[in-house]
Amino acid sequence: MKRTFFIIFLFSFLIVTSCGNSGGSSENGSKEGTVIHLTTAMFKTMVWDYTKGQDKFNYIGSKPCIIDFYADWCRPCKMVSPIMEELAKEYQGKIIIYKVNTDEERELSSLFRIQSIPAILYVPKTGQPQMAVGMQAKSAYVEAINNILNVK
Repeated sequence: MKRTFFIIFLFSFLIVTSCGNSGGSSENGSKEGTVIHLTTAMFKTMVWDYTKGQDKFNYIGSKPCIIDFYADWCRPCKMVSPIMEELAKEYQGKIIIYKVNTDEERELSSLFRIQSIPAILYVPKTGQPQMAVGMQAKSAYVEAINNILNVK
């Protein structure tokens, strides 16, 4: 009986640990081609550590990114979400797409003065980010990726 329990436990452990490490992972440990949900702590290590006394935005990521500020109750945000998922797959390896829940990450919402959602922050590898507010067609997001992020 103990041996059977041990074998089941070992098998379960192997399945769980192998599932967490599959696929091409990016520098932040997340699977490429997916939208990454950011907390404030993650933002400081993957996008910009604004607590270091810098006067202006200093992006620390290795690829241009999009940050989608949203809330679970927001209907337009729910409509933007599948578009961002598609873009994450289409631009896999070229850009990173993040999501920030404005209800849970109030510090980031305040930092970027988010008053209306969805709010999309386009962050090029160099230069200053640009914010767009409101739901847009996928073609508008693609145009911004091409023009603001300089990604084709």
